[in-house]
Amino acid sequence: MGWNSLDDMDLSGKIVLTRVDINVPVKDGVVTDDTRIQRILPTIRDILSAGGKPVLLAHFGRPKGQVVPEMSLRQVLPALEAALGREVTFVETPSRDALDALPADAVVLVENTRFTAMEEANDPQMAGFLASLGDIYCNDAFSAAHRAHASTEGVAKLLPNCAGRLMQAELSALEAALGNPERPVVAVVGGAKVSTKLDLLGNLVSKVDHLVIGGGMANTFLAAQGIDVGKSLAEHDMTGTALEIMEKAKVAGCEIILPVDVVVAREFKAGAENEVVAADACPADAMILDAGPETVAKVASVLETAKTLIWNGPMGAFEIEPFDAATNAAAKQAAELSKAGKLISVAGGGDTVAALNKAGAAEDFTYISTAGGAFLEWMEGKTLPGVAALG
Repeated sequence: MGWNSLDDMDLSGKIVLTRVDINVPVKDGVVTDDTRIQRILPTIRDILSAGGKPVLLAHFGRPKGQVVPEMSLRQVLPALEAALGREVTFVETPSRDALDALPADAVVLVENTRFTAMEEANDPQMAGFLASLGDIYCNDAFSAAHRAHASTEGVAKLLPNCAGRLMQAELSALEAALGNPERPVVAVVGGAKVSTKLDLLGNLVSKVDHLVIGGGMANTFLAAQGIDVGKSLAEHDMTGTALEIMEKAKVAGCEIILPVDVVVAREFKAGAENEVVAADACPADAMILDAGPETVAKVASVLETAKTLIWNGPMGAFEIEPFDAATNAAAKQAAELSKAGKLISVAGGGDTVAALNKAGAAEDFTYISTAGGAFLEWMEGKTLPGVAALG
């Protein structure tokens, strides 16, 4: 795949500049969710065990090139040390001499890379400065790989480079899902708006065998076929685009699966009175909030024959019951098939992770990406600067 892993590099006695994503939620100076910290631990430990000195580069928040004390990475330090089970040296302004002077097995965290405007501008001067600090560059921040910044792309071109363990896992999972997948391939794409996922849908119809469209997006596709969707969330100005996507799918031999029955209600709240009707029979005063049982059965039959699944977005208003039924049913089935070794399942995107966690299905998926924007851009077929710079 054109990039090196840590196993391909001689790290002994080397300073390894390691770009990580520890942009974690913090409240009152305390990290409230250390998931992103936990995910970089294998990379740090493997660098140490190979005799390297990891120097961590990361951003935190959006200081827009200014020094903002509330966005200092210093507040992440205690959680990083607790997760790693050892002391981490915090450095505001690094120099090569200072890094060399630290013990061979030191772990170093450098202050927020975005405290200078040179980072997001991908300034060659900053990239050069970063390169002067280390011997090898390791990118373990796939979630920031869609940004061409000094610490994600610029410096990678100036040093021998490799992917960290998290980046390696992410790239391998995505290659298995979209690069050279086992067929048939099914994609589940949900969410509110077609307009935010145009590039994604356009790319997927030429790559997958079945495309399940759910959520508010499905309403737009139904409306495009002249179906009255009542008061449902739908982008009526996007119906022409929806028809173009359907035509493109037809030419590519991709089956688009839309709801054949839907769950409708007059109000959007938990436990609202609801009924199941045919997709073309939504009452004028009601709104479609989930796919119905016939649709769920159709999706289930497609998943049974699939070898690869890519999932982005829920199939209904999963946040409130009972409009989470279709998402939960499909997610649980995908999880069971994955656990049994019958399906490679890759999912990503904020709402997606939340929906799969809510369904209790996340841990049995083959891979779940926590990289929102980068995951979407990869699925859209775009080149990610941070990935392209490796190798």
